[in-house]
Amino acid sequence: MSSVLYDAQGPRAKRRNVVLTAVFVVALAAVLWWVYTTLQDKGQLEWAKWEMFFTGTEAWSTYIWPGLENTLKAAVLSVIIALPLGAVFGIARLSDHAWVRVPAGIVVEFFRAIPVLVLMIFGLAVFAEYSSVSSDDRPLYAVVTGLVLYNASVLAEIVRAGILTLPKGQSEAAQAIGLRKGQVMRLILLPQAVTAMLPAIVSQLVVIVKDTALGGAVLTFPELLSSANTMSGYYGANTIASFTVVAVIYIAINFALTSFASWLERRLRQGKKSTGAVLGADDNAEAVAA
Repeated sequence: MSSVLYDAQGPRAKRRNVVLTAVFVVALAAVLWWVYTTLQDKGQLEWAKWEMFFTGTEAWSTYIWPGLENTLKAAVLSVIIALPLGAVFGIARLSDHAWVRVPAGIVVEFFRAIPVLVLMIFGLAVFAEYSSVSSDDRPLYAVVTGLVLYNASVLAEIVRAGILTLPKGQSEAAQAIGLRKGQVMRLILLPQAVTAMLPAIVSQLVVIVKDTALGGAVLTFPELLSSANTMSGYYGANTIASFTVVAVIYIAINFALTSFASWLERRLRQGKKSTGAVLGADDNAEAVAA
């Protein structure tokens, strides 16, 4: 059966695909076997390297949980600040007034072009020189500052692009019934654009969670990944076990975040289904007066 996108495969193509699939499976099995034997030879799969994660609580209470707590703290603070800040700058870039649009564009493009690690290092230096923040709290402040400045600029572009994807007739129809520009943005454009923007926003939130590890690598911020290094040294160089556990935790966090966003997106789409109600003149008057 043919499709608009491709033609149906013939006998030769089917045989070739079967052979390629078999070769790939064999090659993948060989790579996995090589990884297994290498780890086994180096003693990384011995039970002694893994038992502290399953038979006791010391590794979790001393290393993993404090690091996870710092990771979540930095990520949550960054998200809480970056989301509204990005929305403000994204909307500002769509302003009809050049004195609003141009400065917002300069700020967004400037911080979007700088690596987030450079922003973290710069933030640490600023807090050390010009603030009374204690040396223990400076890494957290620097990590949050870098994540907010970079991700707010990226989120601003996501918001701007999401609004621009909407048909121009949406704005024109709202203005035709007397809504002001602010009301058009708040009541018409943003609610519709949120659903379209949600996957990109969630992807950026996942980036925020993972980028907290940069603070541990450079700024001595005691987050989850840096705790794996300390834990590995304490338990006799069980590097594979420690980083595997940390990787699983990161996967679980990001999977939960993605799953929640998918559920929220479905709810938003269901809520936008038309009920067939017809607005009367009084309803339009109330919307204009809002």
